[in-house]
Amino acid sequence: MGGIFGVVSKEDCSLDLFFGVDYHSHLGTRKGGLAIYQDNGSFIRKIHNIQNSPFRTKFENDINDMHGKIGIGCISDYESQPLLVHSPQGRFAITTVGHVANKAELVKEILETGYTHFNETAENEINQTELILALINRKDSILEGIKYVQEKIQGSITMLIMTPEGIYGARDKMGRTPLQIGHKDSGFCFSFESHAYVNLGYNDYKELGPGEIVFATADKIEVLQEAGKKMKMCTFLWCYYGYPTSSYEGVNVEQMRYNCGKFLAKRDKGNIEPDSIAGVPDSGTAHAIGYANESGIPFARPFIKYTPTWPRSFMPSNQAQRDLIAKMKLIPVQQLIKGKKILLIDDSIVRGTQLRETTDFLYQSGAKEVHVRPACPPIMFGCKYLNFSRSKTELDLITRRIIFKREGGNVSQEVLKEYCNPDSPKYEEMINDIKNQLHFTTLRYHRLDDMLESIGIDKECLCTYCWNGEE
Repeated sequence: MGGIFGVVSKEDCSLDLFFGVDYHSHLGTRKGGLAIYQDNGSFIRKIHNIQNSPFRTKFENDINDMHGKIGIGCISDYESQPLLVHSPQGRFAITTVGHVANKAELVKEILETGYTHFNETAENEINQTELILALINRKDSILEGIKYVQEKIQGSITMLIMTPEGIYGARDKMGRTPLQIGHKDSGFCFSFESHAYVNLGYNDYKELGPGEIVFATADKIEVLQEAGKKMKMCTFLWCYYGYPTSSYEGVNVEQMRYNCGKFLAKRDKGNIEPDSIAGVPDSGTAHAIGYANESGIPFARPFIKYTPTWPRSFMPSNQAQRDLIAKMKLIPVQQLIKGKKILLIDDSIVRGTQLRETTDFLYQSGAKEVHVRPACPPIMFGCKYLNFSRSKTELDLITRRIIFKREGGNVSQEVLKEYCNPDSPKYEEMINDIKNQLHFTTLRYHRLDDMLESIGIDKECLCTYCWNGEE
């Protein structure tokens, strides 16, 4: 994923920028970057690797030497950014969040028109923000370049572009990721997460609509392209990625997760009687609270995440290391586990490895039963819009491995459609196989219709591709 933040102010913006970007640290684990346009007419930029140390500790010394009234920054899971640019459109800095699914085709197309080269990352990948920059530079102005990006890419790109005059903010064409604007007397800020500017004294000003483009100075916001009518916002932002204090389209993340837990409890009513409800920390906790509130069964924390040295939830990039770290983080509370029937809620099951280890860990600590309730439906398709699941192949998903085995490798779209239907026999058989493979006492996933109702906005505005394959 990733997160972006920008400030345009009548005063020095450096501290607002520093803290605003830092508040996005839950969205990425590899790179952090800041760029400021200084009063002397020059750009200053700092980029650091944040895999082994949080954003704040890497940048707290840099920010003392970075001063100006306009700035942008990011937390990124992949490429180094912001990029500084000197082009026919002028001097500017750019930062993006999103995923370009047709990157290879666009790179080939651009190189064939005379573009000389793209820099590669250490992973032999093209810096995606550099590709966006190349597309922008094919047009005569930054505005026309942003529109061209929205037209050409498959996937999603939300961006901030800082010029000496102000900041362009553009939400991706289908609104899959958010971009919000805060305001205070000294100016405006742009933010992926709405909570990032609250403690900095900004009030909610505007949430950009899908494809909307604006230009901000310290005095005003000018709309350069109106929002489109169609939106497909990523539903998984509410389920997992979003921070509990954030809201998207007016719906708070924490409240949505309480709603999810409530629906899960209603589906379970009269079927099981656990001793306690627990959430896999941290993203499963609110779902578990919602379940406990609805069911009347006590909420408990049978294991606690050790955060002083493992503060973030999905680092590093290597899967085996992530699995080990996930195990190392959780410390059991024996008195709350031994002999107990525990209902455990996690935000989702992707590969299944970590949750199986967590379940085995509970059994080894003396649990009598472990009932599992994922707070979203079975993930059936790797995300091609935001790439949140990190899946290199669909067979990385436990659902698809189970289906592949059950169907002897003959998996058509029609067959997948049956497995997506929670009322079909094939769905029940798949769930039973997952339950057995991951050592759960029982398993019941959140239904898609219940999850969409947990959010409460028009379901046509929400992307559900990873659960039902629908565009």
